[in-house]
Amino acid sequence: MPPGFADEGIEAAAEIRSFAPQVGLMLLSQYVEVHHALRLMEEFDGAVGYLLKDRVSDLGAFAVDVRRVAGGEVVIYAELVSRLVGRRRERDPFAELTDREREVLALMAQGLTNAALSEELVLSPKTIEGYVRSVFTKLGLEPGEREHRRVQAVLRFLRWQ
Repeated sequence: MPPGFADEGIEAAAEIRSFAPQVGLMLLSQYVEVHHALRLMEEFDGAVGYLLKDRVSDLGAFAVDVRRVAGGEVVIYAELVSRLVGRRRERDPFAELTDREREVLALMAQGLTNAALSEELVLSPKTIEGYVRSVFTKLGLEPGEREHRRVQAVLRFLRWQ
């Protein structure tokens, strides 16, 4: 969508939804953009669609899709669904976490410090540090100047839930 040919369409959809939450939204794109579809599914509660523009050439099918969105359903282009499913299978870092690491991460999401984790799980502070370090490693969170790994881990955990 002009002028930048980037994410203006989804930004316009978000703006429309902020003023009229009941409005159904159908986004048409020339390309399969997985990140836009993920954003639609995360931020919009139903009544949205994401189709490729060439789908409009079949007016009957397009009319069915528009009616489904108007009825509150989510309509996503089939190839995009395949890519989303394939992407999930490529590498799910949460599948790599042990039960204990998931438990530690869930408690971190509740705001517990390492000392509180140690007390809650009846484990030594060194053991807790090891679990936290392992969670960071498995989630691919490297130490950085701008972002706090603990916050990043919790945000990923909350999105995963």
